Amino acid sequence: MRCFIGIDLGSTTTKAVVMDENLQVMGRGITNSRSNYDTAAAVSKQEALIDTRLTLFRRALGSVPEVSGKVDDILSDLERNFRHVQFLEQLEDLEQTCVANIKGPRFAGREKVVIEALEGTFKRLRESSAAQYAPGVKRKSDFFRDLAGAEFMSHGEAVCKEAGLGFDLILNIYDKSIIEVENRPPAGDMEGKFVRALEKGTMTGSSILAPVQSALAIPLEETYVVGTGYGRVRLPFPKEHIRSEILCHGLGAHMMYPDTRTVLDIGGQDTKGIQVDPVGIVENFQMNDRCAAGCGRYLGYIADEMNMGLHELGPLAMKSNKQVRINSTCTVFAGAELRDRLALGEKREDILAGLHRAIILRAMSILSRAGGVKDQFTFTGGVAKNEAAVRELRKLIKENYGDVTINIDPDSIYTGALGGATFAVRAVVN
Repeated sequence: MRCFIGIDLGSTTTKAVVMDENLQVMGRGITNSRSNYDTAAAVSKQEALIDTRLTLFRRALGSVPEVSGKVDDILSDLERNFRHVQFLEQLEDLEQTCVANIKGPRFAGREKVVIEALEGTFKRLRESSAAQYAPGVKRKSDFFRDLAGAEFMSHGEAVCKEAGLGFDLILNIYDKSIIEVENRPPAGDMEGKFVRALEKGTMTGSSILAPVQSALAIPLEETYVVGTGYGRVRLPFPKEHIRSEILCHGLGAHMMYPDTRTVLDIGGQDTKGIQVDPVGIVENFQMNDRCAAGCGRYLGYIADEMNMGLHELGPLAMKSNKQVRINSTCTVFAGAELRDRLALGEKREDILAGLHRAIILRAMSILSRAGGVKDQFTFTGGVAKNEAAVRELRKLIKENYGDVTINIDPDSIYTGALGGATFAVRAVVN
């Protein structure tokens, strides 16, 4: 099967989309953007190809009468076991990397006891991993570093205490090693991992095995790859395979909603107001200037200041009964203003409601400079997942432009990659 791939290297996350030659989305993948952009691009592409395999499995199983009504459960079981197999392989890589990093005067004469502590820690990590990937368990993260880190702290401390060894010794090794492991894509044969996942599964039998194996036999040919995004100049592609963020977000929004004429994208580093024509070609655009004020990075800074997770900001702001006026969306001054408001006795949810309104007011200014809102309007980017930001956007759009159709796709974070994949198809098929 010919695969056309778009990769959007953002400042916070890197996304990839796989399309077939008929412009059908086959798979999506996402990872955190690393200092090693080449790795981020490779991992997101690998994730999208894994998702493509799952799409092919769904198609193959959809024609099997014996599993009618059970396909979702079968695929959920298969993906969960695949992720477990992948996690265990990365865990093995991490253990070997940790052992290789036991060197230097700090470990002189203690190498054996440190190796034993690491072996004991990783043995417990492997044993406890089954619970993380048990049916019905919601994982706290999809990233290996997050999943391995929390468990390593818990088991490592216990093992070191039993051995009479300072935990800081193996923690130092872990901190160095996890960076090395994170900066290389998961190794191994994808098809082989799926076969092992099938063997681990609770749902087996020839009615499942045969169609899944036939889908696994379909080769995934990387026909054309287009890169875009904040870090696109670092993507390992020829110049002709690079497209601007503006063009990709405009075309991606058009692919999701063909009647879209205005696009607002709020990402980690920038905010873009884009006007597109009936075929998704950009006619006009405006971006924030000079800094990341009012973007995802700003929200991340606020979350750090309030000792909260980024995902917690929106739900807390939704509990507000009033809005505190925020005068600045500058990241540099946000912390000081936030502390002043808290010192005056303002509630956190009211401060956050005001912050979200300030962000959207800034975005509305950019939209206005781009030509305002015309016909259907599409909101994309990571901030589109923030319910408080969406609430304020709906209010301000209605106040300024009346009853306009507002589109917010659950997969809007992939808009740039979707546009890139569409450009990839057009480069070959047209």
